[in-house]
Amino acid sequence: MLRYIIRRVLGAIPVLFGLSVILFLFLRLLPGNPAVAILGQHATPQLVAQISSSLGLDKPLYVQYLQYIWQLLHGNFGASFVDGRTVASTFLVRFPATLELTIGAMIFAVGLGIPLGRLAARHPNGWIDGAVTALSLFGISIPIFVLGYTLVFIFGVELHWLPAVGQIDPRLNVNPVTNFSIIDAILSGNVNAVEDAVAHLILPSIALGSIPLAIVTRITRASVIDVSNEDYVRTARAKGLTEKRVDDRHIMRNAWLPVTTVIGLQVGSLLAGAVITETVFVWNGVGSWVVQAIENHDLIVVQSLIMIFAIIFLAVNLLVDIGYAFLNPRIRYS
Repeated sequence: MLRYIIRRVLGAIPVLFGLSVILFLFLRLLPGNPAVAILGQHATPQLVAQISSSLGLDKPLYVQYLQYIWQLLHGNFGASFVDGRTVASTFLVRFPATLELTIGAMIFAVGLGIPLGRLAARHPNGWIDGAVTALSLFGISIPIFVLGYTLVFIFGVELHWLPAVGQIDPRLNVNPVTNFSIIDAILSGNVNAVEDAVAHLILPSIALGSIPLAIVTRITRASVIDVSNEDYVRTARAKGLTEKRVDDRHIMRNAWLPVTTVIGLQVGSLLAGAVITETVFVWNGVGSWVVQAIENHDLIVVQSLIMIFAIIFLAVNLLVDIGYAFLNPRIRYS
């Protein structure tokens, strides 16, 4: 197992290196100048040249890239061109909000997707299966921003059932200790703050979790149907085992592997893909920070955040692969 982990970590190095090269060159080819974005209406050729020189943007591209890689190798992700704050410090402040939103979306997707997939698999080709399939197709097809604004309009504007934007009502005066809104509300000892934080999390979690919900539902359905047709399942039923025991001990234990893979991939995707959701719901996480950095041509922030999320994605995939050995003891890594 240790040898497998080391091999996977070493294999991730060329992937990250290739990503850094492509990302660095792509961002430099985009139109716009960070110095002009910083200066705004005060941009003059002299000031633009001065800012570009201070930021090192007047150096050859290969020199800029080597300097950036040297910083990364020392654990330094650089600093923002706009406010001068290091990427690492701002990331640690904003990442809990994105992680909280991701957890909420996965609870929604997994908590609803697995039961729906199992329900559809028990009634294949029936009306229940058709309804679940139609729901999953709807979840995959509808864009997140369309679903997000629809939820805001219906439940936030028209019905006033749930908060439309933000993480918590600022009038509650909850001190940001951990930057997880729910945890901070619990630490404050204010029950109303806890309820408000949970209420703020519902709509963005549904919007962000709609696509993972559809994917988890479809994979669970397909996996359960495939395993249900295996010989050992028919043998277990022939022995007189109860349907619940067959389902728990023989079907689901073997159907978990592809489902676990999808869940792990979706966690990584959600962490890196919450940009639209955070923008729609004014969620103060990493996703909205990426949008601001792109608008300000803050190249260091954009490329560093993408690299961080690539590392997180690779780490999540590695954890999923390691988890296979616990879900299925027959799997051995060599």
